[in-house]
Amino acid sequence: MFSPTHAFCGFSVNNLDAARAFYSDTLGLAVADGGMGTLRITLPGGADVTIYPKETHEPASFTILNFAVDDVEAAVDALNERGVTTKIYDDSSLMGALATDAKGIMRGHGPEIAWFTDPAGNVLSVIAA
Repeated sequence: MFSPTHAFCGFSVNNLDAARAFYSDTLGLAVADGGMGTLRITLPGGADVTIYPKETHEPASFTILNFAVDDVEAAVDALNERGVTTKIYDDSSLMGALATDAKGIMRGHGPEIAWFTDPAGNVLSVIAA
């Protein structure tokens, strides 16, 4: 019988030190040594994510992690103040007519959402809760 006791997800990066600094210092998440050369991030709500180094890392072509926030615009402003670029899609690259505004926020097509990347190029988002 399949009876897991715990579950977590993971993704790769090309530079573990840059990932540690970004997720800890820039995003303010709890980051710890995950053993065997990995990092463990504890997300709001308590879930864990494992980050592992991979020499041949290629960023995912999809959003790997979404952060639910009460105010997307305020979250974007805070990220931009920390040096994070949120306008990563130009008007033609984001699902055709679903363009983002000057801040990188998609509005009027479901919940407000803005995408950004970690230092390894993995796509993350802030999305209205």
